[in-house]
Amino acid sequence: MHVDMDAFFASVEVARDPSLRGKPVIVAGLGARGVVAAASYEAREYGVHSALPTAIARRRCPHGVFMQPTTSYGEVSRAVMAIFREYTPHVQPISVDEAFLDVAGARRLIGTPTEIARAIRARVREEHGITCTVGIASTKFLSKLASEASKPDGLGVVPAATELDFLHPLPIRAVWGIGEKTAEKLTRLGMRNVGDLARLDVDSLAASVGTASAEHLYALARNIDPRPVRPERVEKSISNETTFDRDAPDAAVWGPVLLELSRKVASRARAAGWAGRGVTVKIRFGDFRTITRSRMLAAHTDVGRDIYEAARELADAAATAPVRLIGVKLDHLVEAAAVGRQVALGEPEHGWRDIETVMDLASAKFGKGAVRSAGRLAPRDSRVDTRESGNPDR
Repeated sequence: MHVDMDAFFASVEVARDPSLRGKPVIVAGLGARGVVAAASYEAREYGVHSALPTAIARRRCPHGVFMQPTTSYGEVSRAVMAIFREYTPHVQPISVDEAFLDVAGARRLIGTPTEIARAIRARVREEHGITCTVGIASTKFLSKLASEASKPDGLGVVPAATELDFLHPLPIRAVWGIGEKTAEKLTRLGMRNVGDLARLDVDSLAASVGTASAEHLYALARNIDPRPVRPERVEKSISNETTFDRDAPDAAVWGPVLLELSRKVASRARAAGWAGRGVTVKIRFGDFRTITRSRMLAAHTDVGRDIYEAARELADAAATAPVRLIGVKLDHLVEAAAVGRQVALGEPEHGWRDIETVMDLASAKFGKGAVRSAGRLAPRDSRVDTRESGNPDR
């Protein structure tokens, strides 16, 4: 079973302020580089969607209600996940607003998967004033597709006998791991839907996308997905922080340090197989006053540049005095393989993630100081103490 909250961030804001109901609510970073984290279905009618630059969203929906993301979403997320665990201990959060549930063991005590799904949907609505969509199928892959096809506020059930009938007419982009570039390659082979992909032999597929990807796509096109639901700790994080010898007077000093910290956090996330959606900046001033500022990204990432851009926006607004300590944390972690990463339209096929992966390899071979940010080579680098925290258990 896959449960996905509908327009989660925007829905939480509407539940907190009912006067927003029916309006195009857009939760987004409001800075120059801000992106949309969530858009209500009213806003989506104007072409506003997650990961869209806020500046474009404002042009498409100038009358929209734009709101900065807050930390309250985490509280609602934890409460919703707690509801799930009342029906089964086998809950695997995939994001702050979605999870896989294995309810096979709850049949005798509680009811059928459909009955459990209806109960969960009713409780989420009654207790939190928001809606969720549920997909039920025999595999993780298909249950997620079932929920996507049933949005918003729906319940999609794919009986075992009709699973391939449901799957094969879907476009090839429905398969996890097929992004824009891979879709172009498969289209050149005459692939239009998942059924076409299922009929292609694995060797022909490997010649186009590589052996590892071919085996993955070949299996999913036949709904072969043996991955079990793996219960995980809800709270996990990876962080790094730095204390300066002398208080850093401005962003010219602490900015390059923040970039290096972001890359370190991302490198540790990649090494552990995690991707995160929450970014927190910690700042301690010269008088030892300490503050934290957080935001949610539009999508999970394990790329230092993504983390840095969010952290820098937060720090620019919060660092109102010389900085004694600065740190960055990545949380709301999930398995990177579970969320995947598709190349966005217009994005280079080889971008920051590829660059940072090469940096990982260089550091592994020549030592951690082999590759550094150019700004960190300046004499004003005055760091004396670096600490790491958050070592999530696999």
